[in-house]
Amino acid sequence: MFKQSILKNKTIVITGGGTGLGKSMAQRFGELGANLVIASRKMDVLEKSAEELRKTGSNVLPVSCDVRKLNDVREMVKQTSDTFGQIDVLVNNAAGNFISPTERLTEGAFKVIIDIVLMGTIHCSLAVGKKMINQKKGAILNIVTTYAWTGSGYVVPSACAKAGVLALTRSLAVEWGTYGIRTNAIAPGPFPTEGAWNRLVPPGFEEKMKERIPSKRFGEPRELANLATFLVSDYSGFINGEVVTIDGGEWLKGAGQFNELCSLPDEFWNQIETLRKEKS
Repeated sequence: MFKQSILKNKTIVITGGGTGLGKSMAQRFGELGANLVIASRKMDVLEKSAEELRKTGSNVLPVSCDVRKLNDVREMVKQTSDTFGQIDVLVNNAAGNFISPTERLTEGAFKVIIDIVLMGTIHCSLAVGKKMINQKKGAILNIVTTYAWTGSGYVVPSACAKAGVLALTRSLAVEWGTYGIRTNAIAPGPFPTEGAWNRLVPPGFEEKMKERIPSKRFGEPRELANLATFLVSDYSGFINGEVVTIDGGEWLKGAGQFNELCSLPDEFWNQIETLRKEKS
């Protein structure tokens, strides 16, 4: 689908880029010619991922960065600029989440998630955005979730933080669009990833989750990476302030009042049809 040079010479910063969906996006960007900056807290994980990513032929800079800390973020931007010059794309992917009844949570549990997801996105967007304003161009891609709109029980800190990122996405799209900066987001559904999946999906719950998805399967990281590639590339140059859901239809199924009728057998519908014909 994509030309091999679609991201050539573009420098892309991916927070949370050493594992999971961040790493998958980085790999795809690298295959298509981008210079990569992958950032997270654990340098040993980043170094290992960087070695794998360099097999695509990309230049890869791993940077230890806790997005909750402004000084870390500023140092990440400095190292990126010193190595590659300008920053063309920022992917705010760093996240934290866990499941819990809300009444069992402490204020600290809320704070840690909001600091990573919302404040981390703000820190990175401001630091990189100022450089992009000077460049008069750039693209920011945020990773949100469908419950940023609806809310969700048992992941309330994440829902609050992601709702903030959603508002930030649309607000900056308007304000910074005049500088040639596009700000968009992706709202993924269930994508099994190492680590996060085990924290969020109780044993035996996978099949029940899959039943909620009209496509009857989970997402594959490559599918999200291809969508991200399009949204950060010049091919989507007039898309700004948009949030693209990629969840196999899960959100829509949950939103429709009668969607659960899909569980009824054909025999039921045959009876309904017969009754309808008798009355007409």
